[in-house]
Amino acid sequence: MRANQLTAAAVALLLAGCSGHPAATVAQGADVTAADRAQVGEGGTLRWAVDAVPATLNVFQSAATPDSALLAHALLPSLFRLDQHARPAADPDYLTAAASTPAGQSPQTVTYRLNPKAVWSDGTPLSAADFTAQWHALSGTDPAYQGEQPAGYAAIAAVAQGADAHEVKVTFKQPYAPWRALFSPLYPAAATGTPAAFNQPLAAAFRTSGGPFAVGAYDSPGGRVSLVRNPAWWGDAPKAQAIDFLATPAANRLDALDQGKLDVAALADAVDHAAPGGVAAAAPPDAAAMVQASVQALRRAESLPGLALHRAPAPAFTQLTLNATRGPLADLNVRRAVARAVDRQKTAAAALGPLGLTAVPLGNHLLMADQDGYQDNSRSAGDTTAAQLLDQAGWKSNPAGAASARTKDGKDLTLGLLIPDGSATARRTADTLTAQLAEAGITVHPQPVPAAAFVKDHLATGDYDLALFSWPVTAYPASDERAYYAKPEPGPDGIPVIGRNYARTGTEEIDHLFDQATAELDPTAQRALLQQADARIWQLAHSVPLFQRPDLVAVRTTVAGAGAYGFTAPRFQDLGFRKGA
Repeated sequence: MRANQLTAAAVALLLAGCSGHPAATVAQGADVTAADRAQVGEGGTLRWAVDAVPATLNVFQSAATPDSALLAHALLPSLFRLDQHARPAADPDYLTAAASTPAGQSPQTVTYRLNPKAVWSDGTPLSAADFTAQWHALSGTDPAYQGEQPAGYAAIAAVAQGADAHEVKVTFKQPYAPWRALFSPLYPAAATGTPAAFNQPLAAAFRTSGGPFAVGAYDSPGGRVSLVRNPAWWGDAPKAQAIDFLATPAANRLDALDQGKLDVAALADAVDHAAPGGVAAAAPPDAAAMVQASVQALRRAESLPGLALHRAPAPAFTQLTLNATRGPLADLNVRRAVARAVDRQKTAAAALGPLGLTAVPLGNHLLMADQDGYQDNSRSAGDTTAAQLLDQAGWKSNPAGAASARTKDGKDLTLGLLIPDGSATARRTADTLTAQLAEAGITVHPQPVPAAAFVKDHLATGDYDLALFSWPVTAYPASDERAYYAKPEPGPDGIPVIGRNYARTGTEEIDHLFDQATAELDPTAQRALLQQADARIWQLAHSVPLFQRPDLVAVRTTVAGAGAYGFTAPRFQDLGFRKGA
């Protein structure tokens, strides 16, 4: 997910954990309806729910959404595919080989061998020209290009054709370990070669494809994008004749599935924000009603005839951010006490257990529990108890009882907890955290805030104590997740520029560890640097990772190749309807 999508996704990524519901089948990693291609029939139109018809298919523009990225994956080359543990491998449809010069050899040069059969839908072969245009557009050297500047492109010194037309050489100014994240998706040079071409929305007029499907219809008013087979596609022939991506609000998806109007639909938001009586426009009147409505929505999703509910950990995690510039939390010992008082196992169990997923508490800010290299670094924060830490900070126990708020200078230790309004998971998690922190003498008051104001009016301005929300993650944390933890630096007016570090605390050491990891080409050494950075983040009590967010995706039982993908992505040419189903 690109930088422009991160803030919007932060609030939306919470998913309901509902009490009183029996555990369903546990899913680890991706949970997809698997079928050999020989078992998938030819033809048919697959109907897939999206939030809206994307305003652009250029994922590097500010208007891009996760739906932009979903469609782009079907239409454009992604040079590497991730497995369920976020390990990248070259996609043979596009690359016959890709290799970097070894660690210690300067300058770093990556050589891509393009599949000679790979062509754009107009017959033009993929070439160094496409790589060069995308590099110029995203490197930040020309301010006329209006869009995001993903990490890595600014580190490139040159792009050139190699030994022949099917070889591309990319030379870096300094070592760049996450080089596999670049040029995915890859756009044709005509779409990125000039600021005018790059800046225009890439939507209905865009008909160039480099994937198994091409745009057949782009109907924004009608809420439908239809992808059809790309006649120039050189790889495995797509099984489905077409895929219709249909704009379907989350609140309407269960009904649409029940009425046979959809074949694939993500139900995270539909379950999390279900309203009593199915009235989507009205907010539940209280926390109990919210949770009950979410329970009912989940039960309905599980019981819809002809559909299977797929569950998998998503590439995102729910965490508790501590505002280090606010009141008592400006004291490191108080922040550490809050972190120490949180029982991550119980919190994860409350959120994930009812959904049929193993309650795995996260012990790492940078790597997910199902991600290669994961390890729990929470013990790096030390063994000092919350009580001892609060004693050291001068917050005294109240003689009235252990559950009473601690006091200092006549004031109770009271904190607000920002949560997204209308989210059943946020409410349940907040209640769990409130109870845990109360045992440590910290009074917490949950503060529901509308999603539209959550970031703009609170996280960005610092108007909060604690905040509960989710961050997306990638296979390349050294570069892509640095911004969450980068030390704020004074701007021209002297006010710290926080970027996406809403905790407002960081250190030069942590920044240096991220930079070292980004430049470390040896995977083992890079992993060690990431673990060191995570340990320092724990010691800083910047935030508390709680659990990996789950995905819920309903898929018609006749459909193969769809489900909850986790770190993986759809292989669109394999999607289709099973024979005899």
